[in-house]
Amino acid sequence: MARVVVDVMLKPEILDPQGQAVQRALPRLGFDGIADVRQGKRFELEVEGPVDDAALARIHEMAETFLANTVIEDYVVKVES
Repeated sequence: MARVVVDVMLKPEILDPQGQAVQRALPRLGFDGIADVRQGKRFELEVEGPVDDAALARIHEMAETFLANTVIEDYVVKVES
């Protein structure tokens, strides 16, 4: 089985209130020097069989229609070894 990772992040122009809350909390917890925080989602998919072009096309379709809201989010598909 192969693992495919889909990382979903808000588009840069979209406000990220959760990321901002984390950024504001970090100095209070002793973690200085962080200029920005963006929060996202990570999906790890265990794929049966080979991860060929057809499998990747299905995963891109899944990401585009189900895993990410492409109006406000971008996604990246990566195959892990």
